[in-house]
Amino acid sequence: MRIGELARRAGVSERALRYYEEQGLLAPERRPSGYRVYRAEDVALVGRIRVLLAAGLSTAQIVEVLPCIVDDGGLLTPDCPELVDGLVQQRDRIDEAIGELAATRTNLDSIITSRRRPG
Repeated sequence: MRIGELARRAGVSERALRYYEEQGLLAPERRPSGYRVYRAEDVALVGRIRVLLAAGLSTAQIVEVLPCIVDDGGLLTPDCPELVDGLVQQRDRIDEAIGELAATRTNLDSIITSRRRPG
């Protein structure tokens, strides 16, 4: 299938598909005319990429983990034991960032509340 059909079937833009290719996440066949040709399996692959991006992984991280991720009835599951440790580290970084953002919000709330007090 060509890029427009994959974009429609996967629910992403053609630009996103080109970006995924630039990052090494997709490897379509190229016709002599330059047109990209995708496999039917690439629809599911794009879905896995989108889930991993939504989970906070960078495209560089996804390139590394994608070969070890399997779709188990709609749930992505790590198939390589060493992958879990890296995912736990990523989750810990996200938890830390959430804590920092919560502290920032608390500080902002204090500023907002102090402004509303009659002077």
